[in-house]
Amino acid sequence: MGNIVITGCSTGIGLETSRYLKQRGVTVYPTARKSEDVEKLKNEGFENAMQLDVRNPEHIEAVIEAVIEKEGSIDVWFNNAGYGQPGAVEDIRTSVLKEQFETNVFGLHECTRQVIPVMRKQGYGKIIQHSSVLGLVSLFGRGAYNASKYAIEGLTDTLRLELYGSGISVSLLNTGPITSDFRKNAMEKLKENVDIEHSVFTQKYHKSLEAKKSNVPFNEGADAVAKVVHKIILAKKPKPRYYITKATVILGFLKRVLSTTLLDKILLKTG
Repeated sequence: MGNIVITGCSTGIGLETSRYLKQRGVTVYPTARKSEDVEKLKNEGFENAMQLDVRNPEHIEAVIEAVIEKEGSIDVWFNNAGYGQPGAVEDIRTSVLKEQFETNVFGLHECTRQVIPVMRKQGYGKIIQHSSVLGLVSLFGRGAYNASKYAIEGLTDTLRLELYGSGISVSLLNTGPITSDFRKNAMEKLKENVDIEHSVFTQKYHKSLEAKKSNVPFNEGADAVAKVVHKIILAKKPKPRYYITKATVILGFLKRVLSTTLLDKILLKTG
């Protein structure tokens, strides 16, 4: 069945995917940014859990070396770590945008860049990049997150061409609304990094903060992602892109067939 390294496993998709794969005989190396979250993973039975802050190249190198020493190879690497920074583009300081990119884009890139030489030497490997439905379309007030996911799309589409014939596959996951702590954490980032009371969008921000849950339809459980990751592990030739949740399927279709003006009208209602 092989082995897999997964980033961002403290909660949500990373944690549930780790559980799902372990139950199906995959050797899982779940990683988390905080040491206390690594301990929680170990207490749950993930003896291979390790600390990995994707913003730290030395952490990445240490994890790769540890897995190679124990397994002799890295079969699959799942770049899952990331977070959402809400806020209108005009309300997001450039420093905050940089922080969003440090994890979602530059951390993903550094992990990818470091694991590719290992997989080239092996002659095989699978890299999974966690994008989003917001890597296909943009929603109001998600500019920083939208931009980070669009960047992942560009990097990965290019990388796929550059890895052609290497034996290394790279797949994008365009995931829609999933049950996790993502929204709760995003609301904390909104309060932390946006001057809500002095924005022209004050009312919209308060409405978002007061909402008990996201109003995006077609929400699914985290196992929807785990099942796709498992499918990629089993596949001889993984697809370059996987749409996860009906929301992604619908919005991806509308992106292809509608004019930009008409799509904007729909997205304004959705957002």
